[in-house]
Amino acid sequence: MRAYLAPLIFGTVGCAILLGLGIWQVQRLAWKQDLIARTEVLMNADPVPLPEAPSEEADEYRPVILDGTVLTGELHVITTRRGSGPGFRVIAPFETAQGRRILVERGYVREAEKDADRPTGPIDSFGILSWPDERTFDTPANDVAANYWFARDVAEMGQVLGTEPVLVVNAGPDLPGAPEPMPIGAAYHNRHLEYAVTWFGLAIGWAFMTGLWIVARRRELAEA
Repeated sequence: MRAYLAPLIFGTVGCAILLGLGIWQVQRLAWKQDLIARTEVLMNADPVPLPEAPSEEADEYRPVILDGTVLTGELHVITTRRGSGPGFRVIAPFETAQGRRILVERGYVREAEKDADRPTGPIDSFGILSWPDERTFDTPANDVAANYWFARDVAEMGQVLGTEPVLVVNAGPDLPGAPEPMPIGAAYHNRHLEYAVTWFGLAIGWAFMTGLWIVARRRELAEA
């Protein structure tokens, strides 16, 4: 038995680790599915007045009333849209009926329309509070001077436009000639089932290789 101790320990520990990772991904899958379901319920709720101090933790994807005025000044965030090609998300300052200045994402314009004139003025609409998480380790810095933004950094955009660091993605009517609204959806990646299957598959492979190791060890001892 001592001759098989090393492969048994190695195989058991390896399988336990891989199975543990698979079980963890199954738990994450259940958590993510619940999160997505709760977010969809929230997004389909009736719009409410803009909270006094909205936060990402409590208010992301909450529908809010947009009653106020779209102001001049735009930020252009590079994006693409299926069927339309490269273009920009248009972010504008917005003054609510209560006198607060926030950010509003009006929609998408094609690359050739980047610097076109767009209507501003009062609207009575609704939108979704959003704190986009688009920046990765290789995302370039936003070119504020040239008005080319690579990520919707709410805090930075608020500083440039002199608004609160609050972004509402417009989901209702805008002024005639305004940008085309972009689809709004919860940006939650859910690949936990794929990851779980991968870890469980590796555990099976690890157990199989351990078995081959033990068989080979038995043959060595039989031939000794």
